Amino acid sequence: MKIVYTELTETYIDGITELDRLCFTVPWSRNLFLSELHSNNAFYILALHNDRVIGYCGINYVCGEGSITNIAVHPEYRKKGIASVLLERIISFSVGENLEFITLEVRESNINAITLYEKYGFLKVGSRKNYYSDNHETALLMTKEL
Repeated sequence: MKIVYTELTETYIDGITELDRLCFTVPWSRNLFLSELHSNNAFYILALHNDRVIGYCGINYVCGEGSITNIAVHPEYRKKGIASVLLERIISFSVGENLEFITLEVRESNINAITLYEKYGFLKVGSRKNYYSDNHETALLMTKEL
């Protein structure tokens, strides 16, 4: 299986929107992804299989700080290392932009994601009670210094 990794372009807006609806209970709108695409402070990397969006990771950055917005992999393609490659690409991008650190929020119940982030040096630094609007779950705040 050949996976291609590429930056987000308008060509893939519908694909990333569709994947987001599949992966998240509170998905982003197409317009929000378009806004991110045209932002000077956002970067998104996609994983494609047969030109279909099967994964993505995004980051917003300003003043030396980055915040990972989302990371998603289509359920049929999980456990194949795609999320790791996406995260590695975001970390490399962040180093290239001379960011000092990256933060993210993750559901405290999402053990697979937490394990992935810890593998790449993210540390738990706090929590945000009632962070998620769908079920009021607590988010763990994780940070990686670069």
